[in-house]
Amino acid sequence: MRLIAALLLALPAFLMSSTGHASDRLYLYTENFPPYNMSATGRAYEHNGSGVDGLCTEIVKAMLAETQLDYVIKLRNWDYGYSRAMEKPNHGIFCTHYTEERAPLFKWVGPLATNQRTLFAASGSDIRVNRLSDARGLTIGGYRNDVMAQYLKDQGLSVSELDSDDLNPKRLELGQIDLWIADRLAGPYIASQQNVEGLKPVYAFEEGEIFLALNPQTPDAVVQTLEAALERIRQSGIYQAIQDKY
Repeated sequence: MRLIAALLLALPAFLMSSTGHASDRLYLYTENFPPYNMSATGRAYEHNGSGVDGLCTEIVKAMLAETQLDYVIKLRNWDYGYSRAMEKPNHGIFCTHYTEERAPLFKWVGPLATNQRTLFAASGSDIRVNRLSDARGLTIGGYRNDVMAQYLKDQGLSVSELDSDDLNPKRLELGQIDLWIADRLAGPYIASQQNVEGLKPVYAFEEGEIFLALNPQTPDAVVQTLEAALERIRQSGIYQAIQDKY
């Protein structure tokens, strides 16, 4: 009886250890932000990596293929993925701008790519911007909790933010906003998806680096494994081949 009792007492610990591997799985989130990340099927959300495509996504997948890490890639809206990465160990989000303010909030792997912040005007607009201060008094469409929108607000500019950046090109076309802050590559792509063409890039500034940002409680060994894998795909030429596609 004592042996049975001892075995019963040991069973929960055994079950915890045998199922503990699920807690080691990486949950990586991204958003619809073409051409960097996007649904391969046109859906708003994707539940696994096979449905997610794009420049950053291809690099992340190539990097993970160099490891034996267990992972899931999901496509959600930015706020959802960012909150999960902030709150849960082994959760992360890509591609995320690295800033001094964000630096202590995550563990960082990258850079995965670079992008350029650009102010766009509507096709028939005569707005000229030679420096950011020229945009004072204008309403700039932005994406809530996006680093580019926050940067403009920090400069004292007026930013009208939405939960979905997809709506901003149409707002610009309809004259509801004067300018739109977007990535130089992604902006025209997003606009074309909304049947808005001919947007004018009127001012470009601050080329930024974008990373995979991991919850700070993610083990250092995982971060180091990913960094080493990223370096291997750089050395092998896979990284540059993906960049050249886009």
